[in-house]
Amino acid sequence: MNPNPPTPPTSEESQSLQLARGFLGRTVDLTIDRPYGSAHPVHGFRYLANYGFVPSTLAPDGDELDAYYLGKPEPMDTASGTCVAIIHRIDDDDDKLVVIPTGTAPPDDDAIASAVEFQEIAGRYRILR
Repeated sequence: MNPNPPTPPTSEESQSLQLARGFLGRTVDLTIDRPYGSAHPVHGFRYLANYGFVPSTLAPDGDELDAYYLGKPEPMDTASGTCVAIIHRIDDDDDKLVVIPTGTAPPDDDAIASAVEFQEIAGRYRILR
């Protein structure tokens, strides 16, 4: 059972969530700056999914909007796919897109939670669609 039930949108959504919602269901091109298997430069954990950003976007943290690419478990430099969900961080205005290869079946919430648990802390985010 998913410990992160969806949260309905409100008129007081964070800036990051407002930005991320615009990508749901759309094809998204990503630059992967943390490829599968690489180590986080500060915290040292390994990336168990390709992780990158949407070029030419500006998130509230001053960087581009981040995204997990849940495709083949192999390092990539770029990726393109469909945004199927948002990792909405409850206490941090730094939401992440969940992008999958176009034409593949969307993973359920439990599969997404499992794929991002190397970086995301259960109970501190919601998966939104």
